[in-house]
Amino acid sequence: MTSADKIHGPSVLDRVFGLTQSGTDLRTEFVAGLTTFLTMVYIVFVNPNILGNAGMDKGAVFVATCVAAAASTLVMGLYANYPIALAPGMGLNAFFAFTVVLAMKFTWQQALAAVFCSGVIFFFISVFRVREYIINAIPRNLKLAISAGVGLFLGIIALEESKIVVASPATLVTLGDLREPMPLLCLLGLVIVTALNYRKIIGGTLLGILAVTLIGIPLGLATFSGIAALPPSLRPTLLQLDFSRATDLSFLIVVFSFLFVDVFDNAGTLIGVTHRAGLEDADGNLTRMRQALIADSFAAMFGSLIGTSTTTSYIESAAGVAAGGRTGLTAVFVALLFLAALFFAPLAGMVPAYASSAALLYVACVMACGLAEIEWDDITEAAPAVVAAISMPLTYSIATGIGLGFITYALAKLIAGKFTDAKPAVLVLAAIFAVKFAVG
Repeated sequence: MTSADKIHGPSVLDRVFGLTQSGTDLRTEFVAGLTTFLTMVYIVFVNPNILGNAGMDKGAVFVATCVAAAASTLVMGLYANYPIALAPGMGLNAFFAFTVVLAMKFTWQQALAAVFCSGVIFFFISVFRVREYIINAIPRNLKLAISAGVGLFLGIIALEESKIVVASPATLVTLGDLREPMPLLCLLGLVIVTALNYRKIIGGTLLGILAVTLIGIPLGLATFSGIAALPPSLRPTLLQLDFSRATDLSFLIVVFSFLFVDVFDNAGTLIGVTHRAGLEDADGNLTRMRQALIADSFAAMFGSLIGTSTTTSYIESAAGVAAGGRTGLTAVFVALLFLAALFFAPLAGMVPAYASSAALLYVACVMACGLAEIEWDDITEAAPAVVAAISMPLTYSIATGIGLGFITYALAKLIAGKFTDAKPAVLVLAAIFAVKFAVG
C-alpha cells in the first residue's frame, strides 16, 4: 500500500461496492455493464411492439421500459450489490398482452393493476421468507415445463406476428406465404441472431434486429425516422392502474400467474448469475438473497406504476459477469445506459414486427431447452410437464398451461399412489385452477 493509499484510504466506489474485495476495478465493472446492456437492450425495441398489441401507447411504453429497467437495476446494484440487471420480462409481456388483455378481455389498465399486486405479494413473501417454501413445494419438472412452455408461447407469437404461421379454417394454423418478404426477413433475423450469439458477439440479438430492419427500409417494411430525439411522453401509461376487477377470481388467477412466473424466473437468474460470479458463501448459499428479492419485487411494482409489464432480473446479466462484473457497480452502469437509451426512441420506433419477432423466436428457442432436463423416465412427471408446456401456445395462455399442468400432476400422482409427491401446495394450486376452469 502506498503512502497516498494510507492517507486517503479506499475510494468511495471501493467502499460502497467492495471492488478490491471482489477482485475487480472501475474499468472492469464498466466493461461488464456495457456488455450486459448490449445483450439485453433489444427489450426497448421489442417490448413496445408487444404491449402495443394490448392497445398501449408505444412511445410511452418505450419510455416506461427504459425507466423501469434503469430504476430497478439501480436498486439491485445499490441495495443488493449484485451485477444483475432488470427489465420488463420476455414471456411476461406476451402473457400480459396476448392472454390477459386480448384473450381474457382485461383492459391494459386492469392488467397493470394485476402486475402491481403480484409485485406486492412478491415483496411480502421475500420479506417473510415464504418464497423458499413455495419454490421447494413446486415440482422441479413443472418448473422446467413452465419455462419451456413460455418459450413455446413466445415462439407461436413470433411466427404469427411475422406471418410464418397463419390461421386456417381446416387445421387451425398453417404455413404462411414464404414468398413474402416479412416471413423471410424474420427467419433471416433468427439465423443472424442465433449465429452471432453462438459466436459470442456482444449485442448479437440487437445487431440481428437492426440488420433485418435496415433490409426492410428499401422494401417499404420499415421507415427511417431518425436515430435520436427527446423522449416521448410517459403520461399515457403513467399511474393508469385500474383495480375494478380485483375481487374477481380471474384477477386472482392472473396475479398468481404473474407472480409464479416471476418468482421462478427470478430464482433461476439469481442462482445462475451469482454462481457464475462466485458470489455464494462457503455453504453454497446466496449472500444478500433477501435484498435481491426485494429489489426484484420493487421492480414489478414500479414498472406497473409507470406503464409496463412485470420487470424482472435478466439472465443476460451472465454476459456481464463473464466479462468480469462482480459487484453492483456493473448494475449501476447498466442503469445509466438505459437512461441514455431514452433518447433513441426514433430508432426503436422504426423496428417492424418481423424484426422484433426474430428476437422473440430466438428467446423461444433458448427457453425451450428446458424440456431436455425433464425427468422423462417417470411418466407421472413427464405427462403433466408436456401438458403444461404444449397447452400454453395452443391455448394462447400461460395461465391455462400452468393450471392444466398442476391439475394433471396432482391427479396423476394421486391415482398412481405416489402420495408423497402430491405436496399440499400442489393440491391447493390444482384445486384453485380446477375451480377457475369450472366457473369459466
